[in-house]
Amino acid sequence: IRKDLERKADWIALKAFSLGKSLFTGNSKSFFVHQKNLPNKGISNSN
Repeated sequence: IRKDLERKADWIALKAFSLGKSLFTGNSKSFFVHQKNLPNKGISNSN
């Protein structure tokens, strides 16, 4: 369980970093490309 939790935390941190970086550089396109590659139905379908 702990390993799974760590993995999730890493994923969230990475996602937050990607989002922050995209917003900082003003390049939101790369962020959406990242989103499509992730197995996240909700975000991919709404795009």
